[in-house]
Amino acid sequence: MRTAGRDQRTGHRTVPHTADLRIEAWAPTLEGCVAELVRAMVAGFADLSDAAPAGTRMIDSAAGDPEGHVLNVLEEVVYLMDTAGELPRDVVVRRTPEGLRAECAMAGVGDAVLIGAVPKAVSYHELSMTGRDDGWHGSVTLDV
Repeated sequence: MRTAGRDQRTGHRTVPHTADLRIEAWAPTLEGCVAELVRAMVAGFADLSDAAPAGTRMIDSAAGDPEGHVLNVLEEVVYLMDTAGELPRDVVVRRTPEGLRAECAMAGVGDAVLIGAVPKAVSYHELSMTGRDDGWHGSVTLDV
C-alpha cells in the first residue's frame, strides 16, 4: 500500500516482508520523514479513521543520529499502545534544542479497526534513515 502525504514529496508505504511489517517513508525533512514512519506503522495494522480523539502525547527524542530518533519515537508509540491503550491518529514532529519532539493526536486502541498484525517491537536490523538531495528516506522493520 502506498499513501501520498501532504504533497507528492511526502508519503509512506508498506513493503512485502516474510514475517514482520516493513515500512518505508519519505519527506523533504527529517522531521517529516519520522512523522511519516509513525503514520506508516499505525496504518500497517489499524484503521483509525472513525476513532474518537483521546488527547495529545508528546514524545521527545534526544538521540544523536536520525536512526536513533526513529527508534525512540516508534518504540514509544508501541509502549503507549501497550500501556495506555492509545495510538497516534496523526503526528507532527518538530526540532527542539535537545533533538526532536513528536506531538501525537491520540485515539483509543479500542476504537481502532485492526487490519493487520500488531507490532510488538522495532527492529534494529536494516533500519535506515538517509538524507538525500530529494529529501529524507526511511525504512524500518517492525516485529509482529
